[in-house]
Amino acid sequence: MTTRATRGPRRRTVVALAVILSVLGAFVVRLVDIQVVSADAHVTQSMGVIGKAATIPGQRGTIVDAGGSVLASSVLVYDAELSPLVITQLEGEDPEMPWAEASEKIAAITGQTGDEVRALVADALAVNPESQYVELKKSLSTEQYIALRDLKLAYLHQTGRETRVYPNGAVAGNIVGFLNGSGEAQAGIEKMDQSCLAPTDGEQTYRKGADGVVIPGSERITDAVDGGTVQLTINSDLNWYLQQMIAEEAQVQGAKGGTVTVVEVETGKIRAAAEWPSLDPNDLDGATSASWGSQIFHRDFEPGSTFKAITAAAVMEGAGLTPLSTVSAASREKFPNGAVINDAFSHPAYNYTLAGGLIDSSNVALSKFGTMVSPDIRYDYLQRFGVGEKTIGFPTEVGGILHPVSEWDAQSLYTTTFGQYFTVTAAQVAGAYQAIANGGEKIDLSLVESCTRADGTVVTPKQPDHEQIIAEQTASDLTRMLENVAVQGGNADRIEVPGYRVTSKTGTAQVPDGNGGYKAGVYFTSMVGFAPVDDPKYVVVVTLDEPTKVVSSAATASAFQKAMTQVMKTYRVMPSSVPMDELLPKFE
Repeated sequence: MTTRATRGPRRRTVVALAVILSVLGAFVVRLVDIQVVSADAHVTQSMGVIGKAATIPGQRGTIVDAGGSVLASSVLVYDAELSPLVITQLEGEDPEMPWAEASEKIAAITGQTGDEVRALVADALAVNPESQYVELKKSLSTEQYIALRDLKLAYLHQTGRETRVYPNGAVAGNIVGFLNGSGEAQAGIEKMDQSCLAPTDGEQTYRKGADGVVIPGSERITDAVDGGTVQLTINSDLNWYLQQMIAEEAQVQGAKGGTVTVVEVETGKIRAAAEWPSLDPNDLDGATSASWGSQIFHRDFEPGSTFKAITAAAVMEGAGLTPLSTVSAASREKFPNGAVINDAFSHPAYNYTLAGGLIDSSNVALSKFGTMVSPDIRYDYLQRFGVGEKTIGFPTEVGGILHPVSEWDAQSLYTTTFGQYFTVTAAQVAGAYQAIANGGEKIDLSLVESCTRADGTVVTPKQPDHEQIIAEQTASDLTRMLENVAVQGGNADRIEVPGYRVTSKTGTAQVPDGNGGYKAGVYFTSMVGFAPVDDPKYVVVVTLDEPTKVVSSAATASAFQKAMTQVMKTYRVMPSSVPMDELLPKFE
């Protein structure tokens, strides 16, 4: 029987036990919450206070041409170093591999001689007997890294790093661009498509205890995401040939430089962008900073006679003229507003047809034809054909200069009819003639085919704009006149491409002297055309910067013929099967 005396202590014991169990239960619940339920949140929170972090670098993406040939890629290389102090210490302990033997094996792997390797160490020790570092060789391959590692030498250390390589060297190098020493994009596609090529670095975080040991379960890894692959529209084999050719032609003509641009008529895709001087992104020191960009996109010039075709388009549509419409034009005439216009050759007053004005490239005739429409209409057509607007947004690209009509004076009222008082780039010239060749439909130029992300997702650029800027009949008439330029013009024999009907138009632009005037006796010359006339496939633009052997646009004839011939071969374009229409008369 329980007495009152014994019930009191027992009750207190039960209460105390219940309190203890409650407290223990609370601790258990809290412990489970901390270590299981909310473990990730607490570890993440602690990282900001006592965690460690290591960056996991991603790899920069690759640039390839239209066929998949690699133009730029990132590879892992290794820099090797030696510790002279450790070498001397081990030599005094009768090492398993003496330094004399080890240095020979090292040299055989790194491509040095044993004497060179030993001299590196000896020179470092001569300066500082306690030296613990001397550079052995930089940018070693993975194979070299493994071979050196397998020597198991305590004084040999190697550090890996990513570097950018350009397997095709200077082929399309001005277009591909380059990185600086810190891996930052500086030019070309490397910069233009940074969003696709740039990797996203990952991170490894963890906590260490007081003894320096990583606390189990504290490690967190965010994987790096490699950059994507940018595929260009460029055909690198064609680009290689055109680069060799334009380099030779430019030097034969004593020019400062030259370019060749090839555009696919039906798509606006740039299939070649060759230039000299060229840039090898592997060897920036071997090129001047002036060649670090692309002359095709950032060198603007007055197009000269190549844009007489655009004046012809304006007057055919704005004034109802045809290729057989006529004006009387001498080789030098003074106009009512006081402007004086000259042709490049002396001749009496001819009753020029519009086609004849283009064939003979008469400035006077085009001035008279051009002013049959208002300046505002001509300005509108220059805009339609792309003057004043960038083509693809290439780094350092310029849009050229198109002065408003309000700034046209007595002279420029006429000179704008034959390609002066405004500037364009080679890319803009190619874009303008693409529209003529494509039945009047202008398609924005493009240089990038796609971006393939690291996960395989393919991202294509915004589809290029298509705009019918002139009537199909106008484009057909222009094409016929430009074929007559190729057949009846002064360069006919030099630009003939056997088996193919070709159009052409030359341009001879004065070069600004930097003081508001023009350089005497030197010109920026160009030639543009497309083929085959009966089914236009490709536009070719050739430019030469200040040729000195032949200073007129005839200097570009040989390069144009070679370029167009190679383009037809490269793409296996079928020869023309439809004969040319009867020749257009130059005079009435």
